[in-house]
Amino acid sequence: MSKIYKIKWTSNAKEDLLNIVDYIKKDNLSAARKIYEQIKEKAQSSNFFSLRGRVVPELLKEGITIYRELIAQPYRIMYKIENDTVYIMAIFDSRQNVEELLLQKLLRGHMLTNHRSK
Repeated sequence: MSKIYKIKWTSNAKEDLLNIVDYIKKDNLSAARKIYEQIKEKAQSSNFFSLRGRVVPELLKEGITIYRELIAQPYRIMYKIENDTVYIMAIFDSRQNVEELLLQKLLRGHMLTNHRSK
């Protein structure tokens, strides 16, 4: 039997998702809804396996292995597991330079240390 985890979205991840949806809905509201549901469904899985996703390759190169990701094409859902809680940390468009986005978030102090959810 798989362990059931609580899923918590950080404020950073919520902001990422809303920004994605806002951008898409300018051109296509139904596509924005579909992407929103796709990302939420992938991230909210109640039978979350701790090793289900891969370690984020850009962080692995730096020796950081506590952050994993799931793919909801073309988006990457970055998460961290602590005890019985999965923290959704960020959502990235894989067509963008993820290393640059991670650096920007780190410099703003929003991601790797922000575990609070609204």
